[in-house]
Amino acid sequence: MLPIFPTSDAVILFTGNYGSGKTEISVNVATALARYGGHKVTIADLDLVNPYFRCREAREPMEKLGIRVVAPESDMHNADLPILLPEVRGAVANPDGFTLLDVGGDNVGATVLSSLVPTFKTRGYEMHFVLNKNRPFTDTVDGAMRLMDEIETASKLEVTHIVGNTHLMEQTTLEMAQDGAAFCAETAERRGVQTGFVSCPVDELLKHGLLDEEAAGKISGTLELDGFSGIPVLPLKRIMLPPWLGGPVPGIMATHARDRFSQLSGNG
Repeated sequence: MLPIFPTSDAVILFTGNYGSGKTEISVNVATALARYGGHKVTIADLDLVNPYFRCREAREPMEKLGIRVVAPESDMHNADLPILLPEVRGAVANPDGFTLLDVGGDNVGATVLSSLVPTFKTRGYEMHFVLNKNRPFTDTVDGAMRLMDEIETASKLEVTHIVGNTHLMEQTTLEMAQDGAAFCAETAERRGVQTGFVSCPVDELLKHGLLDEEAAGKISGTLELDGFSGIPVLPLKRIMLPPWLGGPVPGIMATHARDRFSQLSGNG
C-alpha cells in the first residue's frame, strides 16, 4: 500500500457537506496512518454539527492503536468546543507526527476554524474537502464550488485538496465509487486544487478481486487501481453507524465504534 500523505509537516483538516462521510474518512485515515510506519497520530474532534457521527465516538479503538484523540472525556463526552480549543490549539502549534482535525459539516461547522487561523498559517495546513456526489448541494460541480466558497469564507482558510467519498452508505457500489472519482477529478480541476484520494468500500474491493483478505484486515494506506481516474484509493471500513441503521444513540456510540472496529479489523 502507498502512504496516504507523504509528510506530517502540515495539519490536515477534513471538512465538507453534511453527510459527506468526512468523520468516517477521518477515522479511517487516522487508523491507516497509525499502522503505516508507526506514525504518531493526533486527531481532534471539532464537529459541532452532527451528534451521530463524531470521531470522539471511536476514541477507544483509535487509542488502542496509539492515536491521541483530542475530545471531551468521561462525563463531558457530549460537550462542545469551548473546553477543547486550548488543547486543539496546542496540538496544532506543537505537532508530534500527523495532526488531523475532523471539522463539522458545511460553513456552520467550519466557522470554529477561524479562531485558529494564525496557528494554522504558522504551522501550515491542508484543508481536504470531502466530496460525496450523492448528497444535495454537491451533486454538481457548481454546487460543490458554492459550498467550498461558503466553507472558505467561514473558516478564513482555503481548500487545498478534494477527497472523493461518493457513497450511499450500505448501498455503495464499486461503480458508484468510480463515478465519484471522475467527479472528484473534474471538480478539483475546476477548482484548481489537487485531488487527495478517493474511497471505496472494502467489501466492494474484495468482491471484485481488487483487494485480498489479508490486506483488508489491516488497511495502512492507499491503492493504485484502474478505473479511479488516476487517484489513489483508500479502502474504507464503515465503523460509525447511526441509530436508524442499528447503531446506538449519541453518548453510547463509543462502545458501538469499539465493537465495529474489532469486528472489522480483527483487533481486540
